[in-house]
Amino acid sequence: MTEKKFASQADLEEKQISWDKLSDNAYAYTAEGDPNTGVIIGDDGCMIIDATATPVAAQGVIRKIREITDKPIKYVVLTHYHAVRVLGASGYRDEGLQQVIASQDTYDLIVERGQQDMDSEIGRFPRLFQAVESVPG
Repeated sequence: MTEKKFASQADLEEKQISWDKLSDNAYAYTAEGDPNTGVIIGDDGCMIIDATATPVAAQGVIRKIREITDKPIKYVVLTHYHAVRVLGASGYRDEGLQQVIASQDTYDLIVERGQQDMDSEIGRFPRLFQAVESVPG
C-alpha cells in the first residue's frame, strides 16, 4: 500500500483531482489525500462540507457540482478552524450561499487562532494556497 502524502513546502506538483460519488446525493472532492470537500445535494440546494483553502480553489468544486446540478449552493459547513478548510468559504458567495455553519468551538477557534493558523498553513502548504490573494480577509 502506498502512503498518501499531504501537501508541504517540498510537495509542489499538481495532484489528480477525484470526484467520487458516495451515494445518490453525496460526493467527495479530493486530490490524492489533500484536505477534501464533501458535497451533499438536497431537494432544493447543495451543502458543502469544508470549504477549500481559497475561493479560487472552491471554483474546482463548483465546476464539478455544476456538471450534475444547477441547484444553489446554500450552505457551507466548517468542521474545524484550519485555514485549509475554511478560507475558501467566500468562493460560494455567488452560488446562492445563505449560511456558513460551524460549531461555537470552531467559530471561537477561528477568531482566536485564525490569523496565526492562516499564516502557518500558507507557509507550510503553498500548493494548496494558490491564488491566496483571493481570500477576502
